[in-house]
Amino acid sequence: MKTLTAIVIGAGDRGARAYAPYALTYPNELKIVGVAEPGVERRTRLQQTHDIPEVNCFESWEEILSSGQKMADIAIICTLDRNHFKPTMRALELGYHVLLEKPMSPDPMECIAMEQAAKKYNRQLTICHVLRYTEFWSAIKKVIAKGEIGEVVSLQLNENVEAMHMSHSFVRGNWNNKEKSSPMILQKSCHDMDIISFVIGKECKRVSSYGSLMHFKEENAPAGAPQRCLEGCPVELECPFHAGRYYLGEGRGWAKKFTEDYTNEGIIQALQETPYGKCVYRSDNNVVDHQVVNMEFEDGATATFSMCGFTREQTRIVQIMGTKGEIRGNMEDNRISIFNFLTRHETVIKFDHPVGGHGGGDNGIVRTFLREIQFGNNEDGVSSASASVRSHLMAFAAEDSRLNEGQSIQIDEYYNSLLERSSRLGK
Repeated sequence: MKTLTAIVIGAGDRGARAYAPYALTYPNELKIVGVAEPGVERRTRLQQTHDIPEVNCFESWEEILSSGQKMADIAIICTLDRNHFKPTMRALELGYHVLLEKPMSPDPMECIAMEQAAKKYNRQLTICHVLRYTEFWSAIKKVIAKGEIGEVVSLQLNENVEAMHMSHSFVRGNWNNKEKSSPMILQKSCHDMDIISFVIGKECKRVSSYGSLMHFKEENAPAGAPQRCLEGCPVELECPFHAGRYYLGEGRGWAKKFTEDYTNEGIIQALQETPYGKCVYRSDNNVVDHQVVNMEFEDGATATFSMCGFTREQTRIVQIMGTKGEIRGNMEDNRISIFNFLTRHETVIKFDHPVGGHGGGDNGIVRTFLREIQFGNNEDGVSSASASVRSHLMAFAAEDSRLNEGQSIQIDEYYNSLLERSSRLGK
């Protein structure tokens, strides 16, 4: 296997800390040779970490893709959600294979256009649905594929976001406002729409959904609560979401997401200047803090998904019910159990401690992506654009249903209507 080269567009948490480090661990497989990042400190850190020549360091994706010539084999694109489309389309046009952070785009027609561009230019476009690459979900998929629990009848998946993760990322953070980023069901839970489709192995035919922003809003602010937690909040000792106590305490690791200075002084300054110091009841957030989705698949199998921001732990809990048995699993425990209805035997599989983020999925997707480029199978890749568009459409349809009093939406009709609109607009 030859060494492939890559540029990183967007050197934030996912670009710099999730995918690029693969090149440091396996330099015989991947080398980072260029970066585009508007933040000077982030850009410089990635440059130094990967020994990137100064001439290959840029502030924007426009600059790094402006020459009309390829700088590398791969473009790893990890910009904010609403900035995925243009650099992806340009990179595909120039002949780059693209590893694109999820979600593909908050616009379903842009998702379809990217899928079609990848086919047009015969490039690998892989979406970072990293859960597919974990031992946890891969093992579940194999058990189902072997018929060990018979035919899947129903699946239940709970996404426990965890209360402080909810407040950090989806109340104060980059994904708190659906107009600025994308709806919660797309940004956070397109993973889940994707993994449900992956393990069931059939096409979703229709969805319905309910949910709302129930708690993190102005009318629930404590009496006298200021705009920022450090401005003298009267309920500092009673509020679990107080920014100062959290980011200077158990949440110090999360402070690395919004400041390069991890000292107490640096964190305090960032809390005074960035949205992460705002009161959770006085932010500009509007994404839901809980949502449920109902799904029906071909041949009648059903699935239910529940996302909630008010949980003690950050994990996913799954129960899959088949005609011959049942699977249960908890990603935090990193184990699954398989129960056979005939023998009444339970088999418990405990996986090794995963290496890398998302249960080992971050490393797994890069490894698979590199091999698909060199050895083919790009059309049927584990998370190719075609597979990802379908699961994205499930999320888009779920959000439309939620906004329309839980109306059931047929996925095929939804997809065809988007194709028709895309054709009319010439997008």
